[in-house]
Amino acid sequence: MDRVSRFYTGPGGLIEAIGAALDGAGLSRGSLRTMDLAAVDEFHIRGRVATLEIIEALSVGQGTRVLDLGSGLGGPARTLAELTGCTVVGIDLTPEFGAVAAELSRWTGLSERTTFLVGDATRTGIPDAVMDAVMTVHVAMNIADKLALYAEALRVLRPGGRFVVYDVLQGEGGDVVYPVPWAHEPSTSHLETPERMRQLLTSTGFAILSERDSSDDSLVWFREVREKIERDGPPPVTFAAFLGDAFGQMAANQVRNLAERRIRTVMYLCERPARQAPEAAST
Repeated sequence: MDRVSRFYTGPGGLIEAIGAALDGAGLSRGSLRTMDLAAVDEFHIRGRVATLEIIEALSVGQGTRVLDLGSGLGGPARTLAELTGCTVVGIDLTPEFGAVAAELSRWTGLSERTTFLVGDATRTGIPDAVMDAVMTVHVAMNIADKLALYAEALRVLRPGGRFVVYDVLQGEGGDVVYPVPWAHEPSTSHLETPERMRQLLTSTGFAILSERDSSDDSLVWFREVREKIERDGPPPVTFAAFLGDAFGQMAANQVRNLAERRIRTVMYLCERPARQAPEAAST
């Protein structure tokens, strides 16, 4: 776990770097919207578009509670809170991410509806069955024991609650080309195939309501992002703020991995089955 946390920990001063970039772009921290931060805090393939799909699948609203396992800089959590009125608790292994996520929530006026904790997504310490929904976005690639992750999601979720998993999976095109945005080399990368994911989720106790493979859309998204940067220049702040100089090669490898079907992007919508009604008393 320490190796994973170190991978995502930059040279320090991440919040200062983000603030300076926003100031340079003329964006006031007192009037930021979640979409103003999407280039840095939506740290997953297809960015905000994918986040909106996740929000629709979760089907939550005012007064509901959502857990974000592996919340990173908090982009999906903030967007979910902003658009639905729910409250979100985020758990992430990297202390700097938790601190920055809390500050970005303050800048966007969402501190009252988002809370970020430092901890292990497989052992959150949250009481049983208190969450209306759970999500995990591009997290399990770094977790070898996925059964523990999904069992934790099931444990904290109320019966009938929804769980959305959006992750990078192993494709049929061969081994992943490294480095990638979640690992420099294979020792901290733990990808499963779509078939194995179905087995893991159902054996944990979830019912899979839908499965969407967005790999083709992901490849188009990367190409559109590249074209936009070539046309308009880069956004004020990007993932390079914490991934460093290797980010360019990581992004190029992502495109190759998708194009050669070495990786796939898939979203699973799951449900914790409702408790069975007690058997009627015999008469």
